Amino acid sequence: RWRWAERGPEGTFSQCVRYLAFLWNLLFLLLGLLALATGVWGLLAKGSLAGERFVPLGSDPMLLFVLAGLGASAVSLAGCLGALRSSPCLLRFFVGAVLAFAGLEVLGGLLLLAARHRLRDALRDALLLCLLRYQDEPDLRFLVDEVQRSLRCCGLGSYRDWEANPYFNCSAPGAQACSVPASCCLDPWQNGTVANALCAAGALRLGDVVAGTVVYVGGCVAQLSAWLRGQAGAIAAGAAVLVLVEAIGALMALKMLGDITTRE
Repeated sequence: RWRWAERGPEGTFSQCVRYLAFLWNLLFLLLGLLALATGVWGLLAKGSLAGERFVPLGSDPMLLFVLAGLGASAVSLAGCLGALRSSPCLLRFFVGAVLAFAGLEVLGGLLLLAARHRLRDALRDALLLCLLRYQDEPDLRFLVDEVQRSLRCCGLGSYRDWEANPYFNCSAPGAQACSVPASCCLDPWQNGTVANALCAAGALRLGDVVAGTVVYVGGCVAQLSAWLRGQAGAIAAGAAVLVLVEAIGALMALKMLGDITTRE
């Protein structure tokens, strides 16, 4: 009786940890499946999988959702089944995968910290790629438009960087020649209610002073760099919360592994 009374609370606590670990991993399994479904839907909607138009699959941003969803779903499923069936093999796989993810995140953070002085150049290269492929990739177009609208900027260093785009270049055919995207416009609305896609028509033919009355003439690299510096605290806090969440899941799995080893 004395031994049963001594071990009873431990058994109850172990059961609570087991069910909490199951629910914890079930939540992340659902989130992983949601990310996976979003990625697959994005690829199908753009015809990347259906072959409606040629888009290199490896360069599609929606592929990141697919890979992240697959990884999170597989690890969370192992955690769910390991907690439900008290499987040492699945629990060890779960702990190993979580530790690997946490290690990669910490390594990535350290690399970013070490290469922070080169971050501006990397950011400029990424924005240049977005600028050149603006008309070819809907995801990149959406990203560029959001950045230019939110930060009230245009191009990399100035609005004239859009001359490098084959569709906006002054020698290009079509209505967009010598223009910049509508997201560069100071007032992208017609009569205040209807979006005007040609509000920046001919902006590259204008001088800087006149163009400044129609579009934002300052570039986005400096503005985006300043914004990222301002968000450094929030980014670090988010990374810390993510590592804490992973640590809680790993500790619960280790607790269950310890209980299984004790029973054996």
